[in-house]
Amino acid sequence: MQIPEFDAKTALIVVDVQNDFAAHEGSLYVQDSERMVPELNALIRAAKAANALIVYTQDWHPETTSHFQKDGGTWPVHCVKGSWGARFHPELVLDGLVVRKGSGGEDGYSGFSVREPGSGTTHATELERLLRERGVERVIVVGLATDWCVKHTALDAERLGFSTTVVADATRAVNLAPGDGKKALSELASAGIEVV
Repeated sequence: MQIPEFDAKTALIVVDVQNDFAAHEGSLYVQDSERMVPELNALIRAAKAANALIVYTQDWHPETTSHFQKDGGTWPVHCVKGSWGARFHPELVLDGLVVRKGSGGEDGYSGFSVREPGSGTTHATELERLLRERGVERVIVVGLATDWCVKHTALDAERLGFSTTVVADATRAVNLAPGDGKKALSELASAGIEVV
């Protein structure tokens, strides 16, 4: 894996590396995701050494939400507030800020915003504010999953004017349809996002 350069104007955004996605027993386990944790930790150490901001996003859903299949949504129950599944993977180095999303029952695909499932209305999370307060100009996005939350977080970062990089080796895809992960990386590159 190529480790990008970090500095004080760079933020590393580690997306949703939680037990329900990154542990075999998780309700929405992403294939091989636990194998990328050492790469993530290497990036976290490099970011810390360069005084870069490190932010972790965390799905944090209520027990009942139209985000879940049982309540009319798309996904099996996952990352319920306070549960084992919502905790970060135990081998992931935690050394930064945490931005929780979906806590009001919204869809939280991007670290920057949540969307009301019924109306489609979007609301900002605190992520952009945290980055602006630190004078961040560039973000490096890694984590889970390439074709969902990593993709949406990176697209929003680029749209908001941050120079954006995705480290492909430090992401894994859900691949609901075969090839979704590769398609997402192509979509990111087409949007002007650097994929390394």
